[in-house]
Amino acid sequence: MVGSAIVRKLEAEGYDNLLLRTSKELDLRNQQAVNDFFAKEKPNYVFLAAAKVGGIAANNTYRAEFIYENLMIESNVIHAAYVNKVTKLLFLGSSCIYPKLAPQPLKEDSLLSGYLEPTNQPYAIAKIAGIELCDAYRAQYGCNFISAMPTNLYGPNDNYDLEKSHVLPALLRKFITAKKNNDPQVVLWGTGSPRREFLYVDDLADACLFLMEQYNEAGLVNIGIGNDLTIKDLAELVKKTTGYQGSIVWDTAKPDGTPRKLMDVGKLKQLGWEAKITLANGITKVYEQVKDFDWK
Repeated sequence: MVGSAIVRKLEAEGYDNLLLRTSKELDLRNQQAVNDFFAKEKPNYVFLAAAKVGGIAANNTYRAEFIYENLMIESNVIHAAYVNKVTKLLFLGSSCIYPKLAPQPLKEDSLLSGYLEPTNQPYAIAKIAGIELCDAYRAQYGCNFISAMPTNLYGPNDNYDLEKSHVLPALLRKFITAKKNNDPQVVLWGTGSPRREFLYVDDLADACLFLMEQYNEAGLVNIGIGNDLTIKDLAELVKKTTGYQGSIVWDTAKPDGTPRKLMDVGKLKQLGWEAKITLANGITKVYEQVKDFDWK
C-alpha cells in the first residue's frame, strides 16, 4: 500500500528513473540478495517502506515473524545503503513505537519513555531499532538517513485479510460483506472506546517526498492528520458510508489495544506540510474502489 502510493506520487511529479522490485523479485530479508541489488543498481535515494505489518490479531499471533522479518529488512537495506553510498534514505516506522501510556498527542520526544503496548511490542521494537540504525549510521558515517513515523494508514492496495489487516480495512470488509449478505448484525472487537487517527496513504506519500526534499536531521518526524476519533465512531462512519442497515455488536471479551494513538504533528507543520484528505472523503474513496470485491 505505502510503496505503491509513493510510486504514484513520484510518477505524478515527473520522476521516471524508479528502481522497482516486487517482494517476489527481491526478498529484503535476504542479505545477499539486498547487497547484490544495491551493488548492481546503485540507487541514489531510498524510500524504505517495506515491512511485515498487520493489525492487533496478527501482531499478537505472529510475534516472532514480526520482529525477525522487520529487523532483517531494515538492517539489510540500511547497511547496504551505507555501503553503496546512497545519497539519502527515508525509513518509515509506525506510531506503535510510542509507549502505551505516553502523553497524548504523541510527541517525537516520547520515544523510549515507557513500556510498549504488549500486543505489538515485537513489531514496535523492530521499528525503534530502525530509527536507531538511521541515527547511528548518521552519527558514525555521516549518512543522510532520516526516519518518519506515520499514523494509521488506509487507501488503495490495503490488506483486507480479516486476521491480518488493520482496523479500517477490516471494518470496510465486514460492513460490505454484511450488506451483501443482508446480515442482521456485525460483530466487532473490543469496546469501541480506543481512539485512533487515520491518514490516507496518498497524503503519506506526499509527506514522504516532502521530507526527502526538505528534512535532513537525526531523530524522527511524525506524519499524521492531527485529529482522532473512537473506534465506535469510526465503525458508525464506515457503516454509513457503505449503507449497511443492520446493528453493531461489540465483543468486549476481545482486546482493545492501546487506549489512544494521536500523533502530535507540530514538527511537520512547522516544516511546512499538512494533510489534505479528510477521513470521510478518504473512506468514500476507498469504498468506491473495493465495494464490488468478491471476498471469499
